[in-house]
Amino acid sequence: MTAQPGILAIWNDVNPGREADFDRWFQTEHLVERLGVPGFLYGRRHEAISGANRYFNLYVVEGPEVLTSKAYLERLDNPTPMTRMVMSEVFINMNRTICRRVARRGDFRGSYAVTVRFNEAADEAALVALMDDLVRDPAIASAELWVAAEAGGPVSMEEKLRGGDRKIKACLMIDTLRQQPAEALGARMAKVFPQAEVGVYRVLCQLGRGLGD
Repeated sequence: MTAQPGILAIWNDVNPGREADFDRWFQTEHLVERLGVPGFLYGRRHEAISGANRYFNLYVVEGPEVLTSKAYLERLDNPTPMTRMVMSEVFINMNRTICRRVARRGDFRGSYAVTVRFNEAADEAALVALMDDLVRDPAIASAELWVAAEAGGPVSMEEKLRGGDRKIKACLMIDTLRQQPAEALGARMAKVFPQAEVGVYRVLCQLGRGLGD
């Protein structure tokens, strides 16, 4: 893995009544398909306890360039029939950004995650210092800082089917072992970063080699 792995960070909602279609697609096709792309290492699904979007998922790749590679772009521009249905009928409020993972603290992944999304450029040094402080707490499994790495480019067929995506500038993700510390941390982050979008999520499932660490 490169010094700065790539992260594909996605938050979304689904149209009411289509949750079963979303789960079926993710569990029977999408996760396995994406992990079959060269350079993809790990993927994890989450569902919200609180926050602006009901679902959050992430992929760790060897470097951000994997997410603009020919193999990956061919997948995006040639969606399967099930993917076409989900993108055009199920997904709503899509927020998707290619990022660099510029810092990681802690050795583990947890069962809950707090995401702090920044829509403006973030103070990376201050956020890394915060991460160093957070991981001193044994309730915290790890913390990561992601910064947007996209340089534009053509809109993929999948994005066209979704009707366009929102983007972030940066994200702080903190994993916790248990729900109560996650909820307490989410409330704290909302006060510290009132302009950010804060979500608290439970892990639904994960797939990959080395858990992307």
